[in-house]
Amino acid sequence: MSNKFRLNSSLKGYLLWPLFLTGLLLCMNLSIYVIDRKAGFVMSGFVLVYFLIAMTVFYLKRHKIASELVHYAMEYGQVQKQLLQELALPYAILDLEGKLLWGNDAFLEIINEKKTVRKSITNIFPELTEDRLPKREKDEKLQIRYNNRDYRVLLRKMVATGLDDTNWNLEDTESIWSTTNAIIALYLYDETENISLMKANKDQKLVTGLLYIDNYEEALESIDEVRRSLLTALVERKINKYMQGIDAVIKKMEKDKYFFVFQQKYLPTLQSSKFNILEEVRGVNIGNEMSVTISIGLGVNADTYISGYEYARAAMDLALARGGDQAVVKDRDKISYYGGKSIQMEKSTRVKARVKAHAFREIVEAKDKIVIMGHKIGDVDSLGAAIGVYRIAKTFNKKAHIVINEVTTSLRPMMNRFVGNSDYEEDMFLNNDQVKEVVDINTLLVIVDVNRPSYTECRELLDYTKTVVIFDHHRQTNEAIDNAVLSYVEPYASSTSEMIAEILQYIGGNLKLKPVEADALYAGIMIYTNNFLTKTGVRTFEAAAFLRRSGADVTRIRKLFRSDMIDFKTKADAIRSTEIYQGAYAITSCASSEVGSPTILGAQVANDLLNIKGIKASFVLTEYNGTVYISARSIDEANVQVIMEKLGGGGHLSVAGSQLTDITVEEAITLIKNTLDKMIEEGEL
Repeated sequence: MSNKFRLNSSLKGYLLWPLFLTGLLLCMNLSIYVIDRKAGFVMSGFVLVYFLIAMTVFYLKRHKIASELVHYAMEYGQVQKQLLQELALPYAILDLEGKLLWGNDAFLEIINEKKTVRKSITNIFPELTEDRLPKREKDEKLQIRYNNRDYRVLLRKMVATGLDDTNWNLEDTESIWSTTNAIIALYLYDETENISLMKANKDQKLVTGLLYIDNYEEALESIDEVRRSLLTALVERKINKYMQGIDAVIKKMEKDKYFFVFQQKYLPTLQSSKFNILEEVRGVNIGNEMSVTISIGLGVNADTYISGYEYARAAMDLALARGGDQAVVKDRDKISYYGGKSIQMEKSTRVKARVKAHAFREIVEAKDKIVIMGHKIGDVDSLGAAIGVYRIAKTFNKKAHIVINEVTTSLRPMMNRFVGNSDYEEDMFLNNDQVKEVVDINTLLVIVDVNRPSYTECRELLDYTKTVVIFDHHRQTNEAIDNAVLSYVEPYASSTSEMIAEILQYIGGNLKLKPVEADALYAGIMIYTNNFLTKTGVRTFEAAAFLRRSGADVTRIRKLFRSDMIDFKTKADAIRSTEIYQGAYAITSCASSEVGSPTILGAQVANDLLNIKGIKASFVLTEYNGTVYISARSIDEANVQVIMEKLGGGGHLSVAGSQLTDITVEEAITLIKNTLDKMIEEGEL
């Protein structure tokens, strides 16, 4: 009402301005009277006539002027309404419940309606549910698809204060946004063409790929010389035919290395087929005793071609570090794995072990202090490997410490042989708090039996030193230690103790193991191979023979690791409660309340379950310190490493595990079952 009043006053003032000028004329008339009386009378007559004419015009024309203004306002409002009605941007108005109140022509054309009715917007666009409507002044945005077209929807809540004469207090926002005068404006932006162009641009981006033949020399040596060229030709034919199927350009760089590029639109096809070229090449057999395997590394969504090649290189390094026979796709920070189902073939040559040993010796000689660290809740393998590295450090007269926080009952018998032993320093074993005071930037940090930062005994040590060396036999994942100056990761090895035993033979410096140290390394191999029944090769027995010559005693080791009666009862309870899922997968949980080494016991139960006929894999879950530990084992019929990777873990084809937090044992069992069902359905098992 106040706005209307100000408008009327302004209009009346504009119309009355000729009358206001009469006062000026009167002043002029008085001035003329002073100068000349006759002229003043004449001027008075003219002023009177002017005043009468102005009054007459005001009273006769004011209604006509008002009528013209009203007519103009109506035409202006009609123009506005028509412009909004014919606006090219689809626009609609909803009430607070999401019912359609009004829509312009463009909007009605999209929804194929001739007029608006109080229809719920959810009935038109199912994605626009009531919970997606804006509650306050913040806009709501979402993408929808309607009639095969893509739209970006913007919902904006507004208050129509001009719908009545209520005087709103603008500071009282709560009352404004809760009023019935509030409406929701809906804007539709057609982005079909933009999305189509973006998809076309993405599909046409080039994917950089590397393809390596893992065992080129070994496979050729396993066949007669006359048929070697035929084997090579068959493998190359498989590779070239596969690349033709994705319209790829491939270039052979070396006898066993290829570089190729293809359009990204073919990548989903490769992923859905699980890169079946891996199986096709593995299936080539013309009498060769060893199957040919390949590894593929792909770099996706890189900003430049150079970074795309670097992605492919990183993916290939990861594939080879995981044992080969698999494809790794690196999409910026996201890494996906495919394949890796075959049993890794042990390399008979020790050249790599010798090269790594010499490189490690140079690093050790350049440092004054060495800290050795394994994984959380250390086992016999990590302790044995740490003892082996400790002996290397002492051989070159270096100060060395082993980081262990929690000493389980499985480790205590072996550690007791070092603690209090006059041959070893009192600070040989340190916990996290103690080792942080010892480590500086020039300390050499050696990590054994783990290659994931989050699984290490003390994660902070990785930030305290620049020189890091890794010895591990677990397959690498996308969670890696980036600043390692030397990384020796061999998935084919039975244990890290086996790898360290080989390093000891080439490290030089007149190294001589003590019997107690040889026992520790031998125990690591023996426990991890389940008394040489699992994942053992020629080099495993050669390492064991070296340790036996160094003084390892099997009888002494067996006595050290005899179990308590409570452990036997706990294992029996876990085996008795085992569920056979899908007729081939043994799943059970192992109690941890009265057991000193629950995770070790869980691994033993998993090994024992494999002795049951028809069992392809076993999964034992142990809840300990708020974390559910999963021990997965198989013989050769299932790849438990692939299964555990889907649960955030890893390991080997026959020995793997995972750690789950914020979850109960029952929920973890359900998660394992769902994972098995999905893998069986997709043909991965």
